[in-house]
Amino acid sequence: MENDGNQYLLLTPGPLSTSRTVREAMLKDWCTWDDEYNKGIVEVIRKQLVELATEADGYTCVLMQGSGTASVEATIGSVIPRDGKLLVINNGTYGERIGQIAHYLNISHHIVDLGEVEQPDVDALAAILAQDTTITHVAMVHCETTTGMLNPIESVCKLAKLHNKVMILDAMSSFGGIPLDMAELDIDFMISSANKCIQGVPGFGFILAKQAELDKCSGRARSLSLDLYDQWRCMEKNHGKWRFTSPTHTVRAFHQAIRELLEEGGVAKRFERYSTNQRILVAGMERLGFKCLLDKSLHSPIITSFYSPTHPDYEFKQFYNLLKDKGFVIYPGKVSNADCFRIGNIGDVHNADMYRLIKAIEDSMYWLNDDEKQPATLQQESGL
Repeated sequence: MENDGNQYLLLTPGPLSTSRTVREAMLKDWCTWDDEYNKGIVEVIRKQLVELATEADGYTCVLMQGSGTASVEATIGSVIPRDGKLLVINNGTYGERIGQIAHYLNISHHIVDLGEVEQPDVDALAAILAQDTTITHVAMVHCETTTGMLNPIESVCKLAKLHNKVMILDAMSSFGGIPLDMAELDIDFMISSANKCIQGVPGFGFILAKQAELDKCSGRARSLSLDLYDQWRCMEKNHGKWRFTSPTHTVRAFHQAIRELLEEGGVAKRFERYSTNQRILVAGMERLGFKCLLDKSLHSPIITSFYSPTHPDYEFKQFYNLLKDKGFVIYPGKVSNADCFRIGNIGDVHNADMYRLIKAIEDSMYWLNDDEKQPATLQQESGL
């Protein structure tokens, strides 16, 4: 990516680096009652998001103001009835957050706590569902950016449906960057955000839903502003009108971001770019002596966790600032029992940027002497 006025690349799971044209889309003001905005932008976005999720009929889309977490809370708080019970599969911060939401909203729930580096065991989940027949809904995070782990949605979704449960998938950091078909997986509600793999800016999230399931949710919401059903009915009745103030500039930027996703070749091509970014990153980091937190079989193309160097002179903040001065922002670790940091591969970030990053990291390894460093051709090391 050529420098287009940004100070640095955001190598995070979002907010992330956006294109100049996405940012420029926010330069015009919009009226929330105008058909040019509602019918020409909001309704187009809703239709495009459904098309990205599946080609099957019977699915709809709701846009919701706020952070991605607000959309998760809107979903958890609006789709589970008062006598329902939620099974939460937790192997990271964002799975844990779903459990926190259920606790705050007084929703009956069972948390399967797997720690932060283990994937769910389908047999163990099956035993829980067989034993506790009061469970009505299952929720899981697809890409757990605490570590970068990609969870096995195919097997978990299949199990949920085998037991006739409503499946809720937090696809916050994966939708638009990893190919999936909502109908094939039989997902009932899927949640993501504007500032993730679609490469828009923060300000709203969105929920893709089976319309037949969303139709059942009238009167279930535990919040006025986060009432998913009422937001959907308002958008349906008024051709894209939001119940309360719409984040107009963010929505217009997202409209441009979807256009750029389609111009790139759709989700499959974006997945290919992100995946190549991640392979370049891991190969380069391993060549420099860094070790991945997770086994490579568990990696997503979204973000990767690396163990921090054990050298006594290493300090993350200093390393972070050196990289920032060179034009790259990385992320601190979030794992409880491991000293690590994270580097994202998504956003308007390309293969050449990853090679530049590895060179910047090599130059920033102040805790090593020059004779301890091992220069090599990064393209050769990555095998790309």
